[in-house]
This record gives sequence, structure tokens and C-alpha cells, in this order.
Amino acid sequence: MAMASDMLRLQAQHVWVDYDQDVDVLYMSFRKPQNATKTIEVDDDILLRKDGKAIVGLTILNASALRRIKPNAGRAKALRNSQK
Repeated sequence: MAMASDMLRLQAQHVWVDYDQDVDVLYMSFRKPQNATKTIEVDDDILLRKDGKAIVGLTILNASALRRIKPNAGRAKALRNSQK
């Protein structure tokens, strides 16, 4: 839940969510087009997409496994640090 509360603090007014069931990947975009220039591996299977300092998206690999994971403060901290 800590990561979810950090996501709410993003300055995105819209969130586009796409799920590719064939490869079990969840894509979240905070602007269209995303045009990310940098990808940061926040945690296993979680990729943060940035354009300069702006977070423009999030890619979650093996997304169906997330419902079995307990909140991890390390992920939330990594997300906060990536906003700097």
C-alpha cells in the first residue's frame, strides 16, 4: 500500500492502464505518448519509466503475481528516490 500512496502523489492527471495477458505485463502510462528516455528497475519485475525528472510510466512484469506480494517499504522508498 505504501507504493500506492506514493503513486497518488504523482503529478499525473490521467492514468492509462493496459494489461497484456499473453506475457503477464501491466503497463501504466501517466501521459500519452509516454516517450520515456530512461528506465529504472525499482524492484524485481517493476520498471519505472522517466522522461527527464518526470515519471511517465510504470511497467510491471509478472503482474498476476503482485496480488500475492505484501507491501514492501523498499519499493516505496525507491520510487520516492527516483522522483529526485
